[in-house]
Amino acid sequence: MKKIGILNSCISNVISKMGHNDMIAIGDCGLPIPDETMRIDLALIKNIPTFIDTLKAVLLELQIEEAIVAVETKDVSPSVFDAIKNEIDDVKITLVTHEELKNLLKDCKAVIRTGEQTPYANVILKSGVVF
Repeated sequence: MKKIGILNSCISNVISKMGHNDMIAIGDCGLPIPDETMRIDLALIKNIPTFIDTLKAVLLELQIEEAIVAVETKDVSPSVFDAIKNEIDDVKITLVTHEELKNLLKDCKAVIRTGEQTPYANVILKSGVVF
């Protein structure tokens, strides 16, 4: 049995295979996920697991150099935007439209679907390096 870190085997597997500039997304339960992109569905019931709890878990294992967030998140759900900023510290945030973010999902290694039901609670994380 795995002793520490992410216990979900799908998430752990994707993160372990990510290289520099590879992308993984974490989204609310309404985010449309392209058929060609791996879906890791964690949604259980309303708001379980939450977007932020899932982000925190992923950030324990994934080195990132950029977060891509929809400008609508900042405007419509500022508490989610502030929580993202808080979790990623001084990592660069790139703002795009929600439509652009949805188009980028096809380039992600996977999309983790949470039970979150807050509008625009979505982020794409771009992998960095630890050296």
